[in-house]
Amino acid sequence: MPTKTQAKPLFAATLTPHRSLTPRGKRVVIALVAALALVPGFVFYVAGAWPVVGFMGLDVLAIWAALTISMRSGRAYEVLTLWPGALELKRVDPKGQEDVLSFEPFNVRFVIDRDFNERVTGLWLKERERKVPLGAFLSTDEKLSLSKVFGSALRKARA
Repeated sequence: MPTKTQAKPLFAATLTPHRSLTPRGKRVVIALVAALALVPGFVFYVAGAWPVVGFMGLDVLAIWAALTISMRSGRAYEVLTLWPGALELKRVDPKGQEDVLSFEPFNVRFVIDRDFNERVTGLWLKERERKVPLGAFLSTDEKLSLSKVFGSALRKARA
């Protein structure tokens, strides 16, 4: 990410997806699911339907895989920095690969998508033919808050 010589930017925000489940919480959930699958699995095993136990184990494995993938996607984040003469969006994917996009504040349009109830559904940075989503993983309320704060900062940068 290019370094600017100004003391501080006009606007800076790090956007991260919300994840309420911690790694410890994931272990607890998997332990509970496995324990709950163990009881009927034992009943089926005693009744002679032992293949059912394997399928119940596959269910536990599928839940573990889904939680792991969800938690891994929570590592992605975006850093939005607005300087008087430049706008930078640094996007980091879950694997840690960075992509830095630069815009000129005077040429970029901040586009806000809304649904029929006037809720913010999408934020975009648009410059000529390039249209980049901003904070796609944020909740509706977080997108609304970001749109207000960033929109006013972008207006100040253009003034």
